Amino acid sequence: MTALKPLVVVGDVLLDEDIEGVATRLAPDAPAPVVDVTGDRRHPGGAGLAAALAARGGRDVVLVTALGDDPASEAVRRGLSGRVRLLELPLHGTLPVKTRVLAGGRPVVRIDRGGGTPGEPDGAVCEALAGAHAVLVADYGRHTAGAVRAHLEDAARRTPLVWDPHPRGESPVPGARIVTPNAAEAVALCAGTPGVSGPSLGAFAERGAALAERWRAAGVAVTLGDRGVLLTRPGGGTPMLIPAPFRAEGDPCGAGDCFAATTVAALADGLLPEEALQRAVAAAAAFVAAGGAGNPDLWETPAVPAPGRGPGAGTADAFALAEGVRARGGTVVATGGCFDLVHAGHVGLLESARRIGDCLIVCLNSDASVTRRKGAGRPLNPVADRARVLAALGSVDAVVVFEEDTPAALLERLRPDVWVKGGDYSVQALPEAEVLRGWGGQAVVLPYLDGRSTTSLARRAADAAAVAVRSGKG
Repeated sequence: MTALKPLVVVGDVLLDEDIEGVATRLAPDAPAPVVDVTGDRRHPGGAGLAAALAARGGRDVVLVTALGDDPASEAVRRGLSGRVRLLELPLHGTLPVKTRVLAGGRPVVRIDRGGGTPGEPDGAVCEALAGAHAVLVADYGRHTAGAVRAHLEDAARRTPLVWDPHPRGESPVPGARIVTPNAAEAVALCAGTPGVSGPSLGAFAERGAALAERWRAAGVAVTLGDRGVLLTRPGGGTPMLIPAPFRAEGDPCGAGDCFAATTVAALADGLLPEEALQRAVAAAAAFVAAGGAGNPDLWETPAVPAPGRGPGAGTADAFALAEGVRARGGTVVATGGCFDLVHAGHVGLLESARRIGDCLIVCLNSDASVTRRKGAGRPLNPVADRARVLAALGSVDAVVVFEEDTPAALLERLRPDVWVKGGDYSVQALPEAEVLRGWGGQAVVLPYLDGRSTTSLARRAADAAAVAVRSGKG
């Protein structure tokens, strides 16, 4: 079996440092808060964070960036070890360090130090970009993208390329699949554009279309915080607004990196831009709710392959979503099944399950698992199609595929608070019930619409086809 080509991230790495404490008094010599330090953390930021997020779930990620011999560069190498493969450009100077001082979880001041200029790429960098499955440019205005621009232009002609821009950085290369400025960046990049002003959706649609024309990009996705993401195309037309699945309360630091990394990973999986952005909006919201880039679990948990990863499934999103909902005290609900032909019984079950908690994750049997359970000729629809149909339902927040006969191993990692099945089961007969008890979860059975099943639908369709053949209309 041929190994998949890697996802390549190109951009400027920073070292992020958070100094946490409490502030209960002002300094005697100035009206400034005195922060009593309770802890501090250091982790890769910028393109380093984007690469680490893209690698969640065991994806092969190569990070092309400029690093030097300074302590900050060494700290970044340690932080990314075992998560991504590094291809380094020489750094003339020192790596930027961004230090936030937080009191009660809120930033009081940020201190920026260091900075350098990237050198020329070597053959390994050029080879990685030539063989990339997809490319993300995480531009933080430090000129790494400019050092390899010719190779990025070539990559954009062959593979999906997502560019996360910076007002002081490079212009995206022509042919970028999606460019992802945030609202403030879009305003800054369009400063002086006649007739475009204000924070309305119409103004941002005009900005996005103008930027798409300027950059010759296939699409520009302007991130608007709680309002979601606005996707625009060159030449204007009706934009698409992709709302956030919930209002995320938490540290937004790194949310843009999460959004861009999830977008490019989804494009690499074969999703359409609109589908990729839906996945990215949900992932970014869950990321913020879980604590953003400062979430210690993000760096303490090793990057290992996620169980049950399958085509068309939002595996990483499901786990990030569950983590985020738990972090804000919400209830994670999960259900599972084959969902071969989604019918009214399924829809009713999923809608009822979603009302139980704050998110609904569907654990979906893989094709091989369905065949073992249902026999030859099943499934009628491949797993990518089944996952796509489920993900399109308003009641479903994420879909994750599992290969085994039961989702027990997947649930061990997902750890939902509630596991739901339809009324054709009893709680005592559910093998998942015992698994849920391991962390205090609860299995429940919901009423199920009688007479609806994939088997009966398939039988009726076959009977109707036979009648049509006999009547000469088949």
